[in-house]
Amino acid sequence: AGSVPRADRAVRSPGARCHETASELGLDTDELPELATLDTGRWRGRTLEEVGTEEPEVLMRWLADPESAPHGGESVRALCERVGAWLESTPKDARTLAVVEPEVIRAAVVHALRLPPETFWRLDVLPLTVTELGGRSGRWNLRLGRPLAGESTPPPESGRPRADQ
Repeated sequence: AGSVPRADRAVRSPGARCHETASELGLDTDELPELATLDTGRWRGRTLEEVGTEEPEVLMRWLADPESAPHGGESVRALCERVGAWLESTPKDARTLAVVEPEVIRAAVVHALRLPPETFWRLDVLPLTVTELGGRSGRWNLRLGRPLAGESTPPPESGRPRADQ
């Protein structure tokens, strides 16, 4: 049931939450800018509800079109390409553990399974769970959802989603 997977190298997103999580898990991690969460530009720090109230059409277009970046930040497609490039660059003979935001996990899964970027928002990543990608470029296998600790699965909601979560 719930321990941190063994790894030859541990890396993390630059964000404060990932730094805190890695510290709490006792991991010595390298911070990698290519694992940064989705840049939501001027929407950063606002809930989707807030953005939807003020800019409903713009928000709907952004959620439906992976090329769209009306907030002035990064598109979902660009995130998937950035994270995919990192994934393909990981050493073939070493296990890498990455402490990252849910968007980065979604992007890695979209890339690894060659899913259309339109599926990005349909992947639900629970907090403090393990998503494992094994294999190599062109032939990835996916195992997801194992809780990090304890027997129970974390609740499906951990507060209000933000445009940058």
